[in-house]
Amino acid sequence: RLALCALEKMPKSSPCVFPWSSLWLASLIILMVQSALSSSSTYQRPAVAGKRHGFLERTLVLLDVNTRSSIRVLSENFLSLQLDPSIIRDGWLDFLSSKRLVTLARGLSPAFLRFGGKRTDFLQFNNQKNLAKFRGPGPDYYLKNYEDDIVRSDIALDKQKGCKLANHPDIMLELQREKAATTQLVLLKEQLSNIYSNITITARSLDKLYNFADCAGLHLILGLNALHRNPDNSWNTSSTLSLLKYSAGKKYNISWELGNEPNAYRSMVGRAVNSTQLAQDYTKLRTLLQSVRFYHRAHLFGPNAGRPRKNAILLLDGFMKNAGSAVDAVTWQHYYMDGRINKAEDFLKTRLLDTLAEQISKVTKVVNTHTPGKKVWLGGLGPAWASGISNLSDTYAAGFLWVNTLGMAALHGIDVVLRHSFFDYGYTHLVDQHFNPLPDYWFSLVFKRLVGPKVLAVRVAGLQRKPKPGRVIRDKLRIYAHCTSYHNHNYVRGSITIYIINLHRSRKKIKLAGTLRNKTVHQYLLQPHGTDGLRARHVQLNGEKLVMMNNETFPELKPKTLRAGRTIAMPPMTIGFYVIKNINAYACRR
Repeated sequence: RLALCALEKMPKSSPCVFPWSSLWLASLIILMVQSALSSSSTYQRPAVAGKRHGFLERTLVLLDVNTRSSIRVLSENFLSLQLDPSIIRDGWLDFLSSKRLVTLARGLSPAFLRFGGKRTDFLQFNNQKNLAKFRGPGPDYYLKNYEDDIVRSDIALDKQKGCKLANHPDIMLELQREKAATTQLVLLKEQLSNIYSNITITARSLDKLYNFADCAGLHLILGLNALHRNPDNSWNTSSTLSLLKYSAGKKYNISWELGNEPNAYRSMVGRAVNSTQLAQDYTKLRTLLQSVRFYHRAHLFGPNAGRPRKNAILLLDGFMKNAGSAVDAVTWQHYYMDGRINKAEDFLKTRLLDTLAEQISKVTKVVNTHTPGKKVWLGGLGPAWASGISNLSDTYAAGFLWVNTLGMAALHGIDVVLRHSFFDYGYTHLVDQHFNPLPDYWFSLVFKRLVGPKVLAVRVAGLQRKPKPGRVIRDKLRIYAHCTSYHNHNYVRGSITIYIINLHRSRKKIKLAGTLRNKTVHQYLLQPHGTDGLRARHVQLNGEKLVMMNNETFPELKPKTLRAGRTIAMPPMTIGFYVIKNINAYACRR
């Protein structure tokens, strides 16, 4: 009121009285001041009634990608597979000639196939062809006939040339599942008691394993027994030398590793192998490979250390100091949780997902201290220890861990991730015992089809609000970007693939900005199929259930086209892959 009086330049002796003309002038001045103030500040959309201020700003995410250069270039075999030696014990090795299993493995090539795991250090090679001698008699008439059928199947396979494939009768598969269920209890008992029995890998078994890898387009990495020791605790090479000579005679293209989680030997068998001794063993193995002409340039990986806690880090540090140059890539293992988890929601915890970044940092720090630039592999990766958790680690829920692992490992420069396991007993595998793909297999297949080895930097705005003092805000929207795979001929070079994990319980909107603005997008949205929600064992792609057409044919992975400029809407708790088609990214053209 005083300001208006001054503007009117009224005499000081006169009271501040507003005639109609004065009121009109005052209103005009107020409007001009408000207009000036609003034009000088950033425009903010009014909050919708009933919602907190700023809600819309946090809901809409602006996304851009640096298309000028990549930040990492990974191996073409980045997503790779693992088979556990327990398949020799439970008999599933005999069925690796199945057309369906070979087709499913071929769908994830190119990739490495690591034959290794907890029972690596109990393998003994015996150059024998007679399966019956090592399998033993069946407990009843039907199982004995089943064993005879296996032998007859082997004879039939021997007559084939090139890739050896078989169609196993349903009755054989049913009997094998019964045998595997019984053996699984034995294997679990061994694991709980830490009393393990030796496993004999015969020449016939090695032939079947290599045939499977070769038919599927996978490169075999064979784990050798590091606990076969002499009285002075030095490594006994007799079984390994016999294996190398047999494999060389067959001209099997194999890479090698020695042992599995050597930091856990004391708790597992009551006997330790320190880093100095392990380094000597690897140096001896490298010399042994060079002495066999066919393998003098073969790759050697190791030391397969366990999760990087204190004893594992100390072993890795000593190993890298003494034998870091002996290996072509440094391998270690990571498992997220134990068997006590009983809720699907536990797989969505951001704190759990973020543990991998912490572990990678510890390992790469040790490696770069001794051998800067040496490639680092995740040599064994699974959602849970001890064979996983039934109806949890084999369901849609586990896919959040798996896809986030791939994105985070790629972002931090891990060259290869070996998934435990492609097919065996337990609940952490990609394919079940009926040879049907589980949710993580479909995630892996879409990843292989769309995601290339070049990693791109992501720029995001509006993803995270400012945390309160003493509180950490963890992202529930995970976004990663790569150049689209060059093996996918549906997309020209220069295309980009973005994959997004939405851990929120609400829909999230993503607006492509910057270089991505107004580009046509192909959407591959993966959601659980059926009424089981997160516990679903089937996956749908853009609303269509994914299922094998037959033993040799995959379903068509049909994208949904989003028109240029359209906002991406991610439903709650889903995973989506988005290919930016016509962007012609400089980083992806070369």
